[in-house]
Amino acid sequence: MKKGIHPEYFDCTVTCSCGNTFKTRSTKKEIKVEICSNCHPFYTGKQKLVDSGGRVERFKKRLMKSKNKEGS
Repeated sequence: MKKGIHPEYFDCTVTCSCGNTFKTRSTKKEIKVEICSNCHPFYTGKQKLVDSGGRVERFKKRLMKSKNKEGS
C-alpha cells in the first residue's frame, strides 16, 4: 500500500439506540446507529409481512383470469 494516502484506522465502539454496544475497527472512533442485529425485526424473529392494499389477492385474481383465458 502507498504510504500517506490512507485514513487512520481506529478501534471503534458502535452504539445502537437500543443500548447494545460492540467493538469493531473503522476510520471513526465512535459510531452511533439506530438499529442493530439485536433489535432489528428480521434478526429477532418479530418481522411482520404486510400486504398493503390486498396486492396479493389482486395478483391472484389476475393470474386466475389469465389461466382461464388460456384454457378456453
